[in-house]
Amino acid sequence: MNIKFYIYILVIPLMIWTVMSLNLERYFKKGHTTQIKIFYITISLIFAYLLVNFLYDFYSVSAIV
Repeated sequence: MNIKFYIYILVIPLMIWTVMSLNLERYFKKGHTTQIKIFYITISLIFAYLLVNFLYDFYSVSAIV
């Protein structure tokens, strides 16, 4: 398997845990829990994508050197 897959497996739960600690519920209307969960998942996946690509690029560059 590709190393990116393993990095995603490690990073996605970390990003979900990190985003959940931001307490963004105050910016949403009360009772809209489904929208809040979808927002958390979307933001977590976006940050995970950015972090995984950074780590993979860093790994690739350091392997060349």
